[in-house]
Amino acid sequence: MDLIIRKALTEDACDYADCHISCWKSAYKGIVPDDFLHGMREEREQRTERYKNAFTNPDDGEYYCVVIEDRIVGFSFVNRSRDEDKPLAGEIIAIYLLEEFWDKGHGRKLMDHAIKRLKCMGYNEFILWTFEDNTRARRFYEKYGFIFDGAKKEMTWGKPLTLVRYVLTSMLPP
Repeated sequence: MDLIIRKALTEDACDYADCHISCWKSAYKGIVPDDFLHGMREEREQRTERYKNAFTNPDDGEYYCVVIEDRIVGFSFVNRSRDEDKPLAGEIIAIYLLEEFWDKGHGRKLMDHAIKRLKCMGYNEFILWTFEDNTRARRFYEKYGFIFDGAKKEMTWGKPLTLVRYVLTSMLPP
């Protein structure tokens, strides 16, 4: 069972959207309200169209698929930081695997790939945001070497939720 990480193609958009929805349902169960998570399925077509457009627009960042046996089982999305106070950082905007692929070392491979891509884009500092209550993901990021820098923001996904920012600084040139 070989894991392949490759650039997302326009023909991947529907499967990418399905993977996104499935990942959110498992990763955020008990954090994001069930009504919101179940409602994501109704947005499948809109998500698919957004991904088709994003995959062909280089200014939107880089989208990657994690493929095992011709099936998209995860994805990542990297770009420049969206935070005004971190204009020189690269951001891991999304990084997900389907639940059945957790705890198999695939997450580390996907994170290594995301960091490598950001280094290739010229970044030596990397940020990501996660839900404050997402203890599983926070443990993963901390084990990888990310540090919570104290930044928080409120977002609404069915209810107000707090996001926390993690930072990793590379001591190596990109």
